[in-house]
Amino acid sequence: MGIFRRVILPVAWLLVFAVIAVALVKIAFVDGLKPVASEPGPMAQVDTPVVPAIRATVTNTVQIKATVQGDAAVAVRSTAVGKVVHIFLEPGAAVTKGDRLFQIATERQRQIAAVPSQTDRNQAGENQAPAKPVYDYFDVVAPADGKLQSLTVLEDQQLSVGETVGKVDPGTFTVSGPVNAGQQYRLLGKPGSAEISLVGGPAPFQCAAVTLKNNASDDGGSSTPAGGPGGVGMSVPGISAPAAVAIPGPGAGAPQDGGPATGTLSCAIPSGTEVFAGLGATMTVSAGVATNVVTVPLTSVKGSVKEGLVWLAGAGAQGAAPEQRTVALGLNDGTKVEVVSGLAEGEQILEFVPGAPAQMQGPGMAGPGGAVYGPAGG
Repeated sequence: MGIFRRVILPVAWLLVFAVIAVALVKIAFVDGLKPVASEPGPMAQVDTPVVPAIRATVTNTVQIKATVQGDAAVAVRSTAVGKVVHIFLEPGAAVTKGDRLFQIATERQRQIAAVPSQTDRNQAGENQAPAKPVYDYFDVVAPADGKLQSLTVLEDQQLSVGETVGKVDPGTFTVSGPVNAGQQYRLLGKPGSAEISLVGGPAPFQCAAVTLKNNASDDGGSSTPAGGPGGVGMSVPGISAPAAVAIPGPGAGAPQDGGPATGTLSCAIPSGTEVFAGLGATMTVSAGVATNVVTVPLTSVKGSVKEGLVWLAGAGAQGAAPEQRTVALGLNDGTKVEVVSGLAEGEQILEFVPGAPAQMQGPGMAGPGGAVYGPAGG
């Protein structure tokens, strides 16, 4: 037992330590010098997205946020020089265009006669009475249907031509809203009828007289309806309705599609439709339909009116540059555009204009395998 403790056990421990030392040397100086086999790294390839030209129906419908406004009062102006001799109606009366409001008497100018001789004066008598003045009478009439809002003339008052002496409130309403440049281009043709949907109002109704006005042609770009405080009105001919200052409705003042307002789309509300001045509304205007025509996404075209550029996907060798082509354009619906000529059905084009900013939908436009597509490189 003594020999085991003094000889065998120490020798066994020495062997163990020797094995450990040899293993450490091998790991540090032998295995570490061997070349490490290279493993394939992660590969990523972003394909340029392409789309084909396909046949579809394009409905050019523009939808804008609008506001109901009371139409401005129409001024009553004097049409002659002279003195007011009779007033037919008082403020507050319902009037029809052409109704007499007041009458003006204008003294007729006398013709200048030759100076009589002394003999003629003696024969006529020096004390002959002067001739009485002769008057012409003119009626000033109502310029529009509605209510005589004000009339400031008094009997025997002298008036001049064009002097404003009152106002007629037509009691009618107009719905209008701003459009941006893109929407104006889509409405280059005469806008058709509009469907008006009032916020919290009656069922949607059709409005036929749609007008598109460019802000550059507006005097100052502002319009303030005449009248008193806002209230309820009803556009019924012959029935007075209080005009009101318009209160901007939801979305009024800037087009919801982005971009500054460049024009105003408006339409007179049909008579008999009960509305509130300042009430919010949605105008949906149809400006044409193209059926079974060649179409491409708007994102793939540089330009959206009359003429544009598309890029055909490179054919032949991999990496071939895309071919630029000019195409004639027709209607667009804000997503796709009609190609009138220059591109055949089925031809493959780049989905995005080279160099254009990426257009994301939600968190991203995911393609196969979860890849996020961006614009093609320029």
